[in-house]
Amino acid sequence: MKKKLMKDLKKMSTESEAMLESKLIDELSNNGYEKIEIKDEEDLNKNFKKQIEKLNDIELTEDEFKKLLIYLDKGSIFDKAKKLRERYPIKREKETKHIVFLNQEEWCKNIFQVANQIRIENKYKNRYDVTILINGLPLVQIELKKRGVELKEAFNQIDRYMQHSYKGLFNYIQIFVISNGVDTKYFSNGNRSDMKFEFTYFWKDENNKNIKKLDEFTKTFLEKCNLAKMISQYMVLNHSSKKLMILRAYQKYAVESVIKQAKDIKQNGYIWHTTGSGKTLTSFKVSQLLEKEQSIDKVIFVVDRRDLDTQTTKEFNKFTPDFINPTDSTNILVEELTGNNKLIITTIQKLDNAVKNDAKKIQEVKDKRIIFIYDECHRSQFGKMHKNIHDYFTKSLSYGFTGTPIFPKNSMGNKTTNSIFGERLHQYLIKDAIADNNVLGFSVDYYGGAELNNSSDQEVKSINKEEYLESDERLDQITNFIIESYPKKTRNKKFNAMLTVSRGGIIHKYYKLLKEKDPNLKIAVIYTWDANEEIQEKHSRDYLEEYIQDYNKIFKTNYNTNTFREYQNDVSKRMKNRDIDLLIVKDMFLTGFDSPILNTLYVDRKFEYHTLLQAYSRTNRIYDKTKSQGNIVCFRPLEEETKESIKLFSDNRPLEDILLREYEFYVKEFNNKLKELHEVVKTVEDAQNLESEDKKKNFVLKFRNMIRTKNKLDIFTEFTFDDLKIKEQEYNDFKSVYLDIYDERKEDGENISVLNDIDFELVLLRNDKINVDYILKLMEDLDLENKSYQHDKENILKKVRETEQLRSKIDLIERFIDENLGRMDKTETTVEEEFDEFMRKERKNEFCKLITDERLDEKITREVISDYEFSERFDDTLIKESFTEELKFKERKEKKNKIKDKIKKIIERFTY
Repeated sequence: MKKKLMKDLKKMSTESEAMLESKLIDELSNNGYEKIEIKDEEDLNKNFKKQIEKLNDIELTEDEFKKLLIYLDKGSIFDKAKKLRERYPIKREKETKHIVFLNQEEWCKNIFQVANQIRIENKYKNRYDVTILINGLPLVQIELKKRGVELKEAFNQIDRYMQHSYKGLFNYIQIFVISNGVDTKYFSNGNRSDMKFEFTYFWKDENNKNIKKLDEFTKTFLEKCNLAKMISQYMVLNHSSKKLMILRAYQKYAVESVIKQAKDIKQNGYIWHTTGSGKTLTSFKVSQLLEKEQSIDKVIFVVDRRDLDTQTTKEFNKFTPDFINPTDSTNILVEELTGNNKLIITTIQKLDNAVKNDAKKIQEVKDKRIIFIYDECHRSQFGKMHKNIHDYFTKSLSYGFTGTPIFPKNSMGNKTTNSIFGERLHQYLIKDAIADNNVLGFSVDYYGGAELNNSSDQEVKSINKEEYLESDERLDQITNFIIESYPKKTRNKKFNAMLTVSRGGIIHKYYKLLKEKDPNLKIAVIYTWDANEEIQEKHSRDYLEEYIQDYNKIFKTNYNTNTFREYQNDVSKRMKNRDIDLLIVKDMFLTGFDSPILNTLYVDRKFEYHTLLQAYSRTNRIYDKTKSQGNIVCFRPLEEETKESIKLFSDNRPLEDILLREYEFYVKEFNNKLKELHEVVKTVEDAQNLESEDKKKNFVLKFRNMIRTKNKLDIFTEFTFDDLKIKEQEYNDFKSVYLDIYDERKEDGENISVLNDIDFELVLLRNDKINVDYILKLMEDLDLENKSYQHDKENILKKVRETEQLRSKIDLIERFIDENLGRMDKTETTVEEEFDEFMRKERKNEFCKLITDERLDEKITREVISDYEFSERFDDTLIKESFTEELKFKERKEKKNKIKDKIKKIIERFTY
């Protein structure tokens, strides 16, 4: 037994990429895929013609096929995804034949083939590992790495192929698969700028167990019918963002469980998928598939707030334009119920009004087969309105979606999600979502004010009286803490924050204190008011009016409490765009508000169970690697409530799976990783003198592990380099070597550096504190007459060299210091003004050089540049018009990409 285990381990450690590829192809061949040999693009096109003729029972002339290829070659990846799902007309003398490229209704009846090492030449020559062809089109591309190699390297390889070589029919790829044998993930095709490794997914079984090994993935995900069904049924084309989206395994299982329950079992049920796991997309797909069922008369998607009605309509219409019309009033809802539209989105309040006040008008649908889908079914579906609706529609079925179900433990009465909706059809909990990196865990700090720091929870609870909670001394201390902690928690304002309080009286005090102590903080306030509330000094609506007027001054808007809905929408948009630093709320924005740029929630109120987790979950949406958790800072004793809530909604999973550990844990982790680095290089000089690419790669991987832990340490207010076994300057010197190695990477066709596929995670090195403004302030103090001038200058350049986002500007900054600082009169102009003028001239010179070197039309090129700066998009037609020389097709395409790259680099170099 021991010998067999050792043999298996040895096999796993030595299995090559070629062996993985061979085994994969054999597995697919044994399961119904035809193994074919395709050498190049010519072979690919020939095979496509044969298979598309076979699928459509048609014979195409060479001219017809040539026109078909021209048609297929036009448009973006998104356009091509649409064409894949449409029919193409072949016009002949007596008839027009329509050919399909994908059988979406009977997906198992498509034609399945597999090929490997197809060679395509574009900018560079590349060979692709394994390609799955459906009806002759390469719809799935699989990239493999040998065991032990990071999966991210396969992802980076695909990214490079997208940049350098994919063309023709390869732009019809729908799904990418990456694997090193041990780990296997999938993701949808799209624009390079939108593709991130964070949005790659493991396939799962119905119990959310990841299917990681390539052989198991092949038997499940790549099984012919499942793969074709994923492409036909479980991909969504987002028409708003022009993105291809593919459902994750748990979303597919949820959809199928609801469809089965509605069609076959004909009973109610609910889906428990944690907040932030993509319930809108899941419920859209459920609605879309049920709407197609002839046995179902109406599908009604029910939300419990008017703003969610509008929001959900917008979201659904992003996936399919004009898929659904908004029901702005009960009258419109009555028209929709009695009209031809099968899918309706409305609020529970409008539905209740319709059955109570317009029962006779909608009598004709009373006994129809209606499916109700309830969004966030932990909220208002527990009252009389829900009962009224379901008593009226006699043959209706109800399906609820919730991230936080109501159990006996967190129920206000005797009603639970199970008692209202019946069987739980599928679950995907916060523990699963964090493990999959679909949402983040939480870092929770408990701050009780200076005089409470040494008190126990019980002692704190005993003095939680209203007069203490609203005391000037307490709120003053908390305000100081918010202002002090804000830069660390939000990473120097890269992210933003919310403060939630129990009632308006505290909002007014906080607002005044925050404005006085930090006038530069952009603060917004939003809450609803009670028209008949008890008035203290001033009605809360009057206070809100003042806050909105301040908001108008900051953002040059014109809202008031009479335009509250518009104000709410603007606040939502500006929070997502990172225009607002801090949003103060009572209850609004604590559910149903998703913003990846929000990372911190300050809490000065009581929460428990579902309300607590819903509020915390505003902060844990995925953004980039710098956002490693959602930050929660509690000014009330909520530790027990936090633990109870997380236990309840994570199936009693260990708290460490959801909550970040204490500060000391990450200090120890960092120092351990530093020790591992020192086993590779003892000093910065050792790192600078590494010669082989393999040794450089080893250094990069070890130092990157340190960076990841340092990223977590940065959010702790108590963090200091004094706790680490490395000085800050030595750490920064290692960082400079790390960045130097990044700059060394080579891209020369097939002979690509082994460093090229490493994910350097440069985003973790960004230092938003050290920016051009910071460097300009240092330059203000530079004095040519001072003995320390050379040392001070070198110190400035060192900081620039250590700062990832400034490195491209180092030669410009050094030239500015040498050529401009010494001759300028600081009494007549500032360093900032002089630097702006210097950068403006240098930018102009670089664009002039580009125009001259590439022989471009100056006027058209400047229009291309202007368009890109405004929209971050290039007009390919305009770029081609800027060429002043005749070029062949291939040369024209290469030059177009070269111009794009150069313009991007110049703009990035001069942006600050």
